[in-house]
Amino acid sequence: MAVLIGLLSLTNPARAHSAPIGLAQDSLDPSVFDVFQMSGLLDDIVADYLERLIDETERAGSAGLVLQVNSTDAVISDERLDALARRIHDAELPIYAWVGPSGAAAHGKVAQLLAATDELAVSVGSSYGNIGELVIDEKLLSEQFLAVAETLRDRTVDENSVREFDLADRDSPTIAFFVLDLPGFESEVDTSGDEAVRVPVSSIRFWKLPLFDGWMHTFASPPMTYLLFLIGAGLLIFELYTAGVGIAGVLGAGCFILGCYGLDVLPTRPWAVALLVIAMLGYAVDVQTGVSQAWSVIATICLIIGSLFLFDGLGISIITLLAGIVGMSLSMISGMPAMIRTRFGTPTIGREWMVGSMGEAAEDIKKEGVVLVDGAPWRARVNRTTPIAAGDPVRVVAIEGLYLEIEPEEGGARDYREHRNRIDENEPAPES
Repeated sequence: MAVLIGLLSLTNPARAHSAPIGLAQDSLDPSVFDVFQMSGLLDDIVADYLERLIDETERAGSAGLVLQVNSTDAVISDERLDALARRIHDAELPIYAWVGPSGAAAHGKVAQLLAATDELAVSVGSSYGNIGELVIDEKLLSEQFLAVAETLRDRTVDENSVREFDLADRDSPTIAFFVLDLPGFESEVDTSGDEAVRVPVSSIRFWKLPLFDGWMHTFASPPMTYLLFLIGAGLLIFELYTAGVGIAGVLGAGCFILGCYGLDVLPTRPWAVALLVIAMLGYAVDVQTGVSQAWSVIATICLIIGSLFLFDGLGISIITLLAGIVGMSLSMISGMPAMIRTRFGTPTIGREWMVGSMGEAAEDIKKEGVVLVDGAPWRARVNRTTPIAAGDPVRVVAIEGLYLEIEPEEGGARDYREHRNRIDENEPAPES
């Protein structure tokens, strides 16, 4: 988790500042423009921070606030979104929106919110639209946006179409190009080189979410929420079968809590969450027995369905789904039982009594399979070419690692009879 948090902190540009709460009146020059880097889903953390940023930059006398946006939707309530749009619309300082850098998006309710700003621009390769049903008061939105709102309901457009729809007045391939032409932004022409170059005089100050808020905002993204929930549940199941509380339990509890936080923030389907819980319980049953049986099949089916339909209106990438489904199923069906058996002690301690015991094959066994000894399932291995049919009686002749070595009650290969002879010296050795 520490490594993950460290990597997340590196994703923010070094030039960005943390929360500007408590700025003095003269801390910003009137020619300074502020840029808020708004990425990911618009949740309550981002909405609260944006409102505080507007308040502080107003008091400090900023020349303008630019929202640098890369967000596919909002997960706050419609009432909260409308209140945020009203705060932007009624702000004393001008507020602008730039969708970028290249490849960014402003979709859904976020696209509606940007229509409440004083000016909008879209960078090359970025998209805008797919706004859905209007949930913001039309009085807060620009006339140009309302004129094309029906067209953008289920459609996204690029930077060229944004200008054609009169939503933007000019090309703005980068944030620098966009800010240079904003009202009040001071610049000068540098003629010292071969060509005259326009250089900025006004300063640009970049802001981002403070560290803790940034972490929580990231943890509440769909892929992080999904993986944290599964990882936390898996580690807690592992901790159930170990003595005391260890690192797995602490990390598992932390991941599980963060995953539950994300599920609370994001729009989820309760029945899909219930399927994931059933999947974890089903895996736990077979982890207890040490053998994958019917519950593992039920759990895997629940895991697949619950993963595919977990979020309402939000998608998860196929790579994230494969990591969650394949990783969890393999660890629970194969890895977890082996780790637990190994952690409880050496392979043979406490099982010597089984040597010489009789059991029954739970399935057809050619090389490896499952046998029942005193009604409990065990992994077993048959040496050479001594096939055993389901239901046939078998004898445990040795313990090798995590497996029982078995032979059929009658007709075992020579090496098994020799195993048995070493166990019971009084039994005469059979002839070859």
